[in-house]
Amino acid sequence: MTKHIILWTLKDELTAEEKASVKAGIKEGLEGLVGQVPGLLEVHVQTDCLPSSTADLMLDCTLTDEEALKGYAVHPAHVAVADSKVRPYTKIRSCLDFNV
Repeated sequence: MTKHIILWTLKDELTAEEKASVKAGIKEGLEGLVGQVPGLLEVHVQTDCLPSSTADLMLDCTLTDEEALKGYAVHPAHVAVADSKVRPYTKIRSCLDFNV
């Protein structure tokens, strides 16, 4: 199996209310991809971070293998969520992919 972990920091100009709305939209959009993207087994978006955190939210995906990860990256449903709910609101993205 392959893990795909993303940490995002939201843009500074967003208000606290906007950040809460953006986080909810990202969570709903990405977690809704299970069953739509071949090889995507689990998606968890963590939006409730401790004050000691340096990121605003985390994506934790489990996929069948590296080929499924490559397919996920370009799948139209994933791209639609990324383009509408993630990219317009994030300033920093860190990614870690690994096999388990």
